[in-house]
Amino acid sequence: MSSKGILYTVSAPSGAGKTSLVNALVKSSPEVCVSVSHTTRPMRPGEQDGVNYHFVDHARFEAMLAENAFLEHAKVFSNLYGTSRHWVEDTLNQGLDVILEIDWQGARQVREQLQDTVSLFILPPSLAALRQRLTGRGQDQPEVIEARMNEAINEISHYRDADYLIINDDFTTALAQFQALITSQHLRRDRQEQVHKAMLDELLG
Repeated sequence: MSSKGILYTVSAPSGAGKTSLVNALVKSSPEVCVSVSHTTRPMRPGEQDGVNYHFVDHARFEAMLAENAFLEHAKVFSNLYGTSRHWVEDTLNQGLDVILEIDWQGARQVREQLQDTVSLFILPPSLAALRQRLTGRGQDQPEVIEARMNEAINEISHYRDADYLIINDDFTTALAQFQALITSQHLRRDRQEQVHKAMLDELLG
């Protein structure tokens, strides 16, 4: 018997390695997928519409907001981001786990609506490491990097809102911890009882 998938929110300051960890996890776990958010942010080099984000203009985003189409939405660096409510609910009902890569504001909105959501926060080992990662991307101007560093400090202060915390110092270790978290949620007694009800009834005679 299959059960409903588990919804995870994954938050982190920009440059902490959140997207890399999520991509590696999904590649190794076919039963886990990532929600593709809608955003008004301009497309960056190498990005694809419908793969990295659903890129929409402000008018379309506001229309979807009026239709209550988003499970959560937030404004980050003057850009709007939102998660499709219908897609998330439909995917979970198919028995697949869903990961939402969102900031702490979005994670809080999701938890208020879906209390069984599992929340994870990813942190860099230091601010120096964070700055090095942001600079190493080679995508942003110095003033943008400074803005992201300032925002990172605010973002980091909300790690206490999460159920789980991973420090992304060594990528391989952080990924193994992420995979262990996913496995542990499926081994919870209540979920195992749901999946293996017939077997447990037989064992109990």
